[in-house]
Amino acid sequence: MKGIAEDLEVSPIGVHKHSDTEIAAAAVNALKWHVWVPNNIQATVEDGWVTLGGSVKWGYERTSAEDAVSFLPGVKGISNDISLKPSVKPAAIKDAIKSALKRDAEIDAENIDVLTDGGKVTLAGSVSSWDEREEAASAAWNAPGVYEVANDLVVSS
Repeated sequence: MKGIAEDLEVSPIGVHKHSDTEIAAAAVNALKWHVWVPNNIQATVEDGWVTLGGSVKWGYERTSAEDAVSFLPGVKGISNDISLKPSVKPAAIKDAIKSALKRDAEIDAENIDVLTDGGKVTLAGSVSSWDEREEAASAAWNAPGVYEVANDLVVSS
């Protein structure tokens, strides 16, 4: 048996080296100025590692907060501890996704099963193209309260 341990450490130098205080100030500004990030998100920084906290109603807000601080100078990594607190009842999630699939002209909703477990959604069934598969996943992600999508759709011609 063999084991490999990769202890890779990022150490910015020169103009990219910043103190935790500078990184935290930049992160707060980046979060504040990002249009899709709600104002209740906090950022803490330790040794260049940014930890995001708070809660959001939509998955895209959580992702946007991470995107806002990802490329700030001096950031070594990010822990996204933002929780998703949807304002939608879980039963309404399935109905919202089914309605969105039926409205989309590029999707044959009859062959798609939507299974929900709270904010976790599984798409099952078959579609006629990869574009239709991706469009269905996008419709599921855009439903309020969804924080995870398993796209198990099979492309059949």
